[in-house]
Amino acid sequence: MENRTSKFKTRLGLFVAAALLLFMVGIFYIGRQKHMFNPVFTINSQFKNISGLEIGNNVRFSGINVGTVDNIQIVNDTTVKVTVIVDKEVQKFIKTDCFVAIGSEGLIGDKIVNITQGSDKAKSVTEGQYLPSIEPIETDEIIAGLKVTVGNAEIVSEQLADILYNINNGSGTLSKLIRDTTIADNIGETIINLKKSTKGLDENMEAAKHNILLRGYFKNKKKEKEKQKEQQKEQQEQKNAEDKK
Repeated sequence: MENRTSKFKTRLGLFVAAALLLFMVGIFYIGRQKHMFNPVFTINSQFKNISGLEIGNNVRFSGINVGTVDNIQIVNDTTVKVTVIVDKEVQKFIKTDCFVAIGSEGLIGDKIVNITQGSDKAKSVTEGQYLPSIEPIETDEIIAGLKVTVGNAEIVSEQLADILYNINNGSGTLSKLIRDTTIADNIGETIINLKKSTKGLDENMEAAKHNILLRGYFKNKKKEKEKQKEQQKEQQEQKNAEDKK
């Protein structure tokens, strides 16, 4: 009987010790996630709508979890104050021109606070400083915009279907251009005539160059072109010399 009692007490002691160990590990893990054991500082911001943000949600900077939401307070009917705690070691990277925005982890994940990156010239934030906010876009607004887009796409697809139907059934000018080979032949003949006209014009121009009355005119034109080329060449050489200096 005493032996059984001793074994029971031993098992009970081991169970209690294991429970305490798990409890301590849990406290340490939660404290680490909530930044309870690291030096922290606070940042404040104000929103018109926090879009379901809750105390304890993560705060991210450059995509890294650096803190948590510490407090949410309704200031008035149009303003909600959000206070976040952030690791002290990140303070030097968060500038006074950073913005605070509310996002989400994925499409249906928990809400988070995102702190945007600022400029190198700006000063680092101080304890309890207010940063400007970016109002979140509500899911209802996104869905409403998608509905409008889908409706427009449906109208466009119906119109395209009507156009293709008319083309396939020989209705309209475009259908005639596609189906009527006579129009295509006429266009081809017109292009051939244009080529012949261009060739004749080139021949006439060449003959004019050798005409005694117009020879001087073409020689002057040729000299002007050569002079322009020489000037451009001199300007380029001068520019190259200046660049080398």
